[in-house]
Amino acid sequence: MMKKLLATTALASMLASGAFAAELTVGAANVSSYLDPGRDHSNVGSQFYYNAFDTLIDKNHDTTDTEWVPALATEWKLIEPTIMELKLREGVKFHNGEDMTADDVVFSLNRMYQATFTPYQVRARDRLGNFEKAEKVDDYTVRIYAKRAEPLWETLLNLQQVMIIPEEYTKALAGDPKVAEDDDYEAFSLKPVGTGPYKVADFVPGERVVWEKFDDFWGEKAPLDKVTVKHMPETASRITALKTGEADIITNIAPDQLSLIENDPDMKAEGSATALFHVMIMNQNHPVLKDPRIRQALSLSIDRDALNEALWLGKAVVPSTHTLKEFGQLYQPELTTFEYNPEKAKELLKEAGYDGTEITFDTAPSYYTNGLLAAQAIMEMWAEVGIKGKVNVGDKWTGNSPDLMVRNWSNPMYFADPFGCFGVMWAPNGPSESEGRFNTDEDYAKTWEKFRFSGDVELRRAAYAELMERIKQDPPVLPLYRPYESWAMKTNVNWAPKPGHIPYVLDFRAGSISFN
Repeated sequence: MMKKLLATTALASMLASGAFAAELTVGAANVSSYLDPGRDHSNVGSQFYYNAFDTLIDKNHDTTDTEWVPALATEWKLIEPTIMELKLREGVKFHNGEDMTADDVVFSLNRMYQATFTPYQVRARDRLGNFEKAEKVDDYTVRIYAKRAEPLWETLLNLQQVMIIPEEYTKALAGDPKVAEDDDYEAFSLKPVGTGPYKVADFVPGERVVWEKFDDFWGEKAPLDKVTVKHMPETASRITALKTGEADIITNIAPDQLSLIENDPDMKAEGSATALFHVMIMNQNHPVLKDPRIRQALSLSIDRDALNEALWLGKAVVPSTHTLKEFGQLYQPELTTFEYNPEKAKELLKEAGYDGTEITFDTAPSYYTNGLLAAQAIMEMWAEVGIKGKVNVGDKWTGNSPDLMVRNWSNPMYFADPFGCFGVMWAPNGPSESEGRFNTDEDYAKTWEKFRFSGDVELRRAAYAELMERIKQDPPVLPLYRPYESWAMKTNVNWAPKPGHIPYVLDFRAGSISFN
């Protein structure tokens, strides 16, 4: 123990003086099966991009307030309501040694804006549909064209999905080196290259990601020489790895495990109510659930406060509607879209003629912290109002199956606006509708248009309230809570998730981690 303590103290001292190559190991509950910021929008994937890739416009992640800062673009201005011009930073290098120019930026943006690769088309549709194209003006100037006046320019240029990748490198990965092909993008997801302070030195899908310091990074240099993220699916295994020194930081620690961390002088925890909702989704098109009164009853019968107390020790946040404080002026906690009312649930079931048909609830065994436990508790709550429920446990995604009845999911805040959380998931032609479990119509689409494109905050608020009323009357979703997620670490490690990041980002850039 004394040798270990001395070694740890020496490491911290040498790191502080810059005299030692610092390495860090993270034990993660999940590791991605691919690494491509354009196609990914999973909670797991969100961990892995900020260290290795850059956007044109960055933000101050130390605050939830919106403070845009230059990144790969040093300045930007609107030429017209639908045209933005950006000046690019000179001297930026990709991890493979290539210089970044306007050609790379145009390629990176248009692979999303004018997507031909199916996964990019999905991401383009659910968040980038208003963008037409990017064009090169000169080697360090680009213009981006929107289809209509865009109220969220900087926000949508800060997305993970429009991080910049190298054109020549990507095109040469497979097939014709002059043409971007699907196989190029598939290959890129296994051998990614960006401009960030760390390069991906090793990637084993689903098992391991290794970042190494990139000495030619354009900004403040990375504080660590090497970071290894290892897949450790079991919570007990992650905690053991932290105890034994196999890991320095571990992810996804549920509140009922925090005492194990806090009672050990060699470990500590950092946590917060994460900017996403764990949700229950209901298939509007399943024959058993077509009557909205059945789905209302499924929702009304769930005591989310009880779930919070039992599973999260009261640390989670139970919402009255699909809203987050991070939305700023668009935060609307006064709306009561969702509530607990078991008596009303019983009445609705009777009115709808519910005959006791079994309603299945799908969940993965460990993807969501407390996900399985929540599903099991919900079955008991359903039973109390007369609903016969059954939990189906499996790793396969069933959200696109016509046989889906109910399952858990998450609605992360991909950016700090209702469009960046509710909207990405529940817009007309968005993921929920395209997977066949959610229906919109002309009225919904008109209200959505007012919400999405109005330049007036009050008009956007009013339109969003209308959308929430539609969700209340014909529910496809119930936000259960903002989960309280924790990361545990050695006591000499100073790191915490920054409030301005999207959920789960492992940020090890300069200023984000230090050692005692």
